[in-house]
Parts: sequence; C-alpha cells; structure tokens
Amino acid sequence: MKHSYVSHLFCPKCDTRYTAQDKHQLCSCGSPLLVAYDMEGIAKHLTPAMLRDREPSLWRYRELLPVMQPEHVVTLGEGFTPLLPMRSIGADMQIPGLLMKDEGLLPTGSFKARGAAVGISKAKELGVKELAMPTNGNAGAAWALYAARAKMKSTIIMPVDAPLITRNECAISGSNLYLVNGLISDAGRIVADLVKSYSLYDASTLKEPYRIEGKKTMGLEIAEQLDWKLPDVILYPTGGGVGLIGIYKALQELQDLGWVQGKLPRLVSVQAEGCAPIVKAWENQAKASEFWQESKTVAFGINVPKALGDFLVLDAIYATGGCAISIHDEELLKEQQRIAELEGAFVCPEGAATFAAARKLKQSGWIAEDECVIALNTGAGIKYPDTVNVQVPVLQPEERITR
Repeated sequence: MKHSYVSHLFCPKCDTRYTAQDKHQLCSCGSPLLVAYDMEGIAKHLTPAMLRDREPSLWRYRELLPVMQPEHVVTLGEGFTPLLPMRSIGADMQIPGLLMKDEGLLPTGSFKARGAAVGISKAKELGVKELAMPTNGNAGAAWALYAARAKMKSTIIMPVDAPLITRNECAISGSNLYLVNGLISDAGRIVADLVKSYSLYDASTLKEPYRIEGKKTMGLEIAEQLDWKLPDVILYPTGGGVGLIGIYKALQELQDLGWVQGKLPRLVSVQAEGCAPIVKAWENQAKASEFWQESKTVAFGINVPKALGDFLVLDAIYATGGCAISIHDEELLKEQQRIAELEGAFVCPEGAATFAAARKLKQSGWIAEDECVIALNTGAGIKYPDTVNVQVPVLQPEERITR
C-alpha cells in the first residue's frame, strides 16, 4: 500500500497536466493548479474503517495527500479539531442542529496550520530551500513556523495593520519579516518581484498547489466526525477562499470513493461588508470577482480585495446551491460576544462572521430549523485582542466588593 496515491497536477481552466514530482507554481495560462489522485487505487486499498486506529491528525488521510514519502512529513500535530454542538447559541438562533468546527485549537492558533503543514511538507519533498509569501497574518505565522521546523528559510510580508501576535510568530521563528503600509494585495506585488528576482518558491495563496490539500482535510474530518453523513450547510469565512475550495474538493473526492452519499452540503461564503468581492460576484451570478476598492474590516483575515481562486470559490457555491453573504463589523463583533457568553468559546472575528451569517440566513428562511449546520471558526479569539474593548474596574487592596 502506497503512502500517497497522488497522481498528477491539472489546470481547472485549460486541463493542462503537470507532474507531482517537480516544482510547479501556476499553470502556463495563469490559473492555480489542483492535485489529482489515483482514486481507484485508494478505493481498492483503503476503507473508512481502516482510519479508526490512526493518529488523530490530518495525516490520517495520507493516501489523499500529496506527500509521497513519510520522511518528508513536517508536523506539529495538526488536525482532527473538535466538531462541537452549539446548543445554546443554536437555540438562540432557532438552529438546534448548529455545530462548530473549531480550528482555533490547531498549532499556531488557526486553520492556516493545515495548509502550512502539507504545503511545507511537499515543498521539502521537492527540495525547496527558501519560500516567500504575502499574508494578512495567520498564514504567514503558520508558514514561518512550519518552515523553521523543516529547516527552510522564509520571507514573510504583511500589512502593518495585521494582528501583532501573528507578526511576533513570524519574527520569533527567524523568518525574514517585512511590513507594508498597505493591503495584502500590495504585499503580494512585493513578493512577486522578490520571487522573480531571486528565484524563491512562491507560497502565495494558490500560487502553489498544496495549501488546498491541507485545507481540504477540514472537509474530510467533518465527514468522518459525522460518521460519513453530510451536513446540510457549511459556512466558511472567505478571504482567499482556499478553505472553501478545499472543503468542496474533499467532498467531491469522498463522493468518488463512495464514502458519502446524497447531495453535497450547501456551501456559504461569508465575507465582511467592508470587503465582499465574492458576495458581489455571486449576486451578479458572475464567474469571477472584481477588485474591491478601499477594503476594510476588523475581520482582518478575510480582508482580501481580489482572490486568485475566486472562480473556484464561485464554482463551489454554484455547484452546491450555496450562497454568499456579507456581515457588518458591528454584527460580527456582537456575535463574537454572544458566542463567548452562551458557549464559553472565544472565537476569532472571522469565525464570528459565520455565526452571524447563520443567524441572518435562518431569519430569511434560507436555513431551515431542522437542518444540520456547521460554522467554521478558523482561529482563536485570543489572537485578536484588539477586537474586545472593555472597561474593567480597578480595586484598591483595602476595598471590598458589595452586591
């Protein structure tokens, strides 16, 4: 039995094929590349029951991941995050079947650890020595730390407004960290020039094929945790959109293997009102989005004015009968507080946006009361301390509290 049944890379736009044994970035037509597997081979040698005794990490799905040799795996124990019933906030929304996939418990504090683990592992297998990438914070932190574990150099460029904690994660890892007085799109232009000038490995979102493969394990885990039954709705906070693309890819692969049956979940792309290019494109039934001018939101991780893989995000939404919805910053911050008060979970602002979206979609009737609904919390709230502003009374040592 092989460690991985990776077959080749292919372009979703022009169908050009590439080998999985060589370094590739984008297709010659400019599109992101996707990874294909020998599904017949996997079906012959692997069953869901065989997963039960494997390690509780994303590498339990190694046959469906692109790393060919186990010695190249770079891991900090990522994956298999809990799928938690959210009964109190669900009752408040009148969605009793509300669940949360909590990615804030991963190494580096966000779902970006999944993409970094698989992306760095494959880069190591391909002989990469140094990478560069732009980031809104969490992805750069994850890739910098996993690169350090792989003994690989990294250069990370992030906006000056990115969360301070993510800046510290990059810096302490020994990464070459730079701040740009602008947006992630500005950081991306600087990285593109650096990559071209010094022949570095470009780890920008979707400019290498393997980040998606790490992110898709969220979809594999959701299916396994529901005993290979599918939920009705999955809500995902969307910036670059790799997580939503990955979940859709995972569900398609499980269908191909015959491990899941029936309709796929309706996928919901959740964005902030201050940066909602996917929502605008979906409302216009467009195939791609337009650059969002002057984008701004407290949910910094989804402040992406134009995603390279926007057409793949929209394809996933259309194919599953899903939708795209935007949330005002004030709404998501209120939802963040509600979740903490009712459930004891301190979610990130991007994660809070998915709960706010579920609330609005239930109120509109788009989500029914008897449906199984999964909200993705993509990171730990403690990574965004500035989203919580409270006035706390200060006591003198001799004072007493009276009620």
